[in-house]
Amino acid sequence: MGEPEKKLIWVIVPAYNEEKNILPLVNSLLKYGYQIVVVDDGSSDNTWQIIQELPVIKLRHKINRGQGAALQTGTEYALQNGAQIIVHFDGDGQFLAAEISRLAAPILSKQADIALGSRFLNQNFQSKIQNSKSMPFFKRHLILPIAKVINYFLTGLKLTDAHCGFRVLGRSAAQKIKITQDRMSHNTEIVAQIKKYNLKFQEVPVSVIYKTFGQGIGGGVRILRELLLGKLIK
Repeated sequence: MGEPEKKLIWVIVPAYNEEKNILPLVNSLLKYGYQIVVVDDGSSDNTWQIIQELPVIKLRHKINRGQGAALQTGTEYALQNGAQIIVHFDGDGQFLAAEISRLAAPILSKQADIALGSRFLNQNFQSKIQNSKSMPFFKRHLILPIAKVINYFLTGLKLTDAHCGFRVLGRSAAQKIKITQDRMSHNTEIVAQIKKYNLKFQEVPVSVIYKTFGQGIGGGVRILRELLLGKLIK
């Protein structure tokens, strides 16, 4: 990927209380020459202070609204400032900056409008996940399989990974997709809009480094409740 193409790519990093992860994460992105937007989502730790000295665009929610809201804030800013490709990249350091170019490739080649990272797409990546001691049994064998079924029920799209936070959107797709679910159920909302607008998509295998459990069983239940209530209300 050449330098002109890299300048077209804007990486949106939602960050909530990520003081331990945000500096190495941003440094890993900077060496690739992308435009970087860090959206501090009302952190109560030193996340906002840490990013002040970094050569990135800094946006902030005064209160914690949720990852979906942070991604929408960053995406809107990037679109307003000419972004042609937008990357959603979690702020907890689980994903690898080196893999952005692979997810952006089908967008740049016009083969897809959106690329969705998958932690389970092929055997090599799946084995890496299953052998990870950091991924608890219930998340691997209960929460994620149930999420895939619910995701299919609500969206009509069958994916290998329903809730991966690593995705790349072309400008047209980013303009169409509007995130209204402020918290973690935005993942399924995005997939539903891919179906609604008949966007071309590809799943692309991604690596993941599990540092913490993340949402846990309670978080998974909350996501399902948000999705079901949202579906009923609509």
